[in-house]
Order: sequence, then structure tokens, then C-alpha cells
Amino acid sequence: MIQNIDNLITQYRDELLDNVLPFWLDNSIDREEGGYFTCLDRKGEVFDTDKFIWLQGREVWLFSMLYNNVEQRPEWLETAIHGAEFLKKCHDGNYNFYFSTTRDGRPLVQPYNIFSNTFATMAFGQLAKATGSKEYEEIVLKTWESTLARRDNPKGIWNKLYPCTRNLKNFALPMILCNLVLEIQHLLDEETFKATTENFLHEVMDVFIRPELDGLVVENVLDDGTLCDCFEGRHLNPGHAIEAMWFIMDLGKRLGRPDLIEKAKDTALKMVRYGWDHRYGGIFYFMDLKGCPPQELEWDQKLWWVHIETLISMIKGYALTGDEQCLEWFERVHDYTWSNFKDPEYREWFGYLSRSGEVLLPLKGGKWKGCFHVPRGLYQVWQTLEDIKRSEDRE
Repeated sequence: MIQNIDNLITQYRDELLDNVLPFWLDNSIDREEGGYFTCLDRKGEVFDTDKFIWLQGREVWLFSMLYNNVEQRPEWLETAIHGAEFLKKCHDGNYNFYFSTTRDGRPLVQPYNIFSNTFATMAFGQLAKATGSKEYEEIVLKTWESTLARRDNPKGIWNKLYPCTRNLKNFALPMILCNLVLEIQHLLDEETFKATTENFLHEVMDVFIRPELDGLVVENVLDDGTLCDCFEGRHLNPGHAIEAMWFIMDLGKRLGRPDLIEKAKDTALKMVRYGWDHRYGGIFYFMDLKGCPPQELEWDQKLWWVHIETLISMIKGYALTGDEQCLEWFERVHDYTWSNFKDPEYREWFGYLSRSGEVLLPLKGGKWKGCFHVPRGLYQVWQTLEDIKRSEDRE
């Protein structure tokens, strides 16, 4: 039982509604050229006007999702539509969305990054649900088709790797697709939903979770599913793996598969234990499977999204299985996250800390951090705590 559950519910709900959302509503909307500014300094001032399509899609999704699930506030829907009308012109004509554009929407970086597609699909999926727009539904289905067509070669003609020497599969795409298929299930028939889901689940749960590594999740395997002893093959991203496990828990709940929920919960616990920095606290960004020096120089930084996604996985693991270890880890990560990432003076949260917890960049938004992980995490934890309280009240 969570002793202070009412206080926690209030803490997560009020931080979302009274702090984080107002920051983005006040500072990110580009009322002249459309879309959103995401490069915002500590106080919310714009320091760069380029637009990154991941973050455009994520903000459309966030405000659409809140409109659908929390309250039908006109401001939230207007904000989502404002971003979507900009976003819908940011592709190559075949629904391959660019990575970035100028402020007015002219392409800067080619659509090499398939996650621009996945976040556009999420965005228009939630907005179609909110508006009933057939145009937005059509964009969802066309972008989904384009994404699946690129699945075996996500970067396509923009792939810089030499073919056939070392063909690797990456964890990120099947992980995101496990979440995306839930996001657009209202637009898929049940047979398609289940068949597609099983395919993605197999990749995540049977290919990238490695029994010979005691259930750790690797980021890359060779295309035949075997491990590779190279920088990429030894690369671990604890936050990615932990985030993926709450996607799997949600799918397990939707499919009535308690076995999936249990395995996802156990995997999340293994990854948070493995990734925890016992000297300074927090979770490492990247790790090397054999303890070799990682190639990423930022490997020991503490990032906002890693900790927020861990909070979601731990509280969902506790809610769905009752495992007290999840609650213990939730409390530990909660204390670290609120003590280090929340800005005590200005709205929104810091994103990038040193290993010892010092703020490295005081920005609140940039090329990678936008209106997504913090508000989504606050919402998910708030709602899960509400579910736990209702369950406890019934007992």
C-alpha cells in the first residue's frame, strides 16, 4: 500500500496542469508561421526557430491526448490543431516526414529518421480521435503504411552504412511500434491489430531481451538475431528498455496477457538495477555490456526522460502485479527525479545533468527535449496512482 498516495496524486497532477503545460502553452506556440518553438531557454525564451518534426508531432499528440483523456479544454484542442496544420505539410509527398524544417516549414534535413513518421502517426491518430476528421485519419493510415514499408531498412536511401558487412537491427523501432499500434488501434480492425502487435512483441520480447544475459535488453543485434561483439552490439540504453516495458505492460493489459505484464515488469526491474549509479544516484544514459569504454561521450549523464519513463514503468509494474520491488524503485527514482530535474525557480524541468547531478544545460527545450516526456510522465503516473487508489478503496 502507498501511504502518501493522495499527496502523490496531487503532486503529479498539479505539476502537470499548473506548471508544465502552462510553460508550453505560453512559450511554444508560433502564431506567425504555425507549429511550435521547442528551443526554449530556462525562462521560456526562444533561442532557435528551427523546427524538429519529432517534437512537432509529440506536442500535437500531447495536447490531443489530454483533450481526449483528461478534459475537453478548447485551448488544448486549438493548440493541437495549430501544430497539426503545420505538421501535415512537413513530408516529401509520400508521407515520409522530414527530420527538421525552417521556421516556416521548408525542409532542412531529409526524412532519413523513421521516428518522424512514428510521431506524426501518433499525433494525427490522437487528433483524429478528438476531431473526427477524415483528413487526419487518412494521414494516419498513409503514414503508418509508409512506416511499415520502411521497417526493414528504416533509413532507406539515406543510410550511410556500407551494405552487408555488418547488418544490425535496432531495438528502438519495434519498441516504438508496440506503443504506436495501441495509439492507432481505433483505426485498425481487430485482426490487423492483433497480427501486427504479435509481430512487434516477438521482436521486443524474444529478440532483444537476451536470456543468455540474464534478461538484459540490448540495443542492437545482427539481422539474424545473434549478438555482435562491437561498440553497437555491446551498447545498452537502460532508459529505452525500461520505457519499452511499460508499453508492453499496456499491451499485455489490452490483450489479456498477464504473462507479458509479468515478464515486462521483471525486465524493467533488471534494467533499473543494472543501470543505477550506486555512487551518485540516478540512471546512467548509456552502458557497455562488457564494461568497456562506451563510444558515447555522454554515457554517464543523467537525462530527464530516462528517469521519467522509469517512474512510469515502476508504478505500472506495482499497479498491475503488486510487486513491492517496483514500489521501492518508484520511490527511489521519484526522490532523485524531483530533487534534481525540477527547476526550483522557473517552470518546466531540466533535461541534462552531469553524473553527479549538476545541471549541464539550463534549457527547457531544444532539438530533442520538447513537450512530451515530462508531461506524458506526469500524466501517466497521476492516472496510475488514481487507479491504485480506486483499487485500494474497493478492498
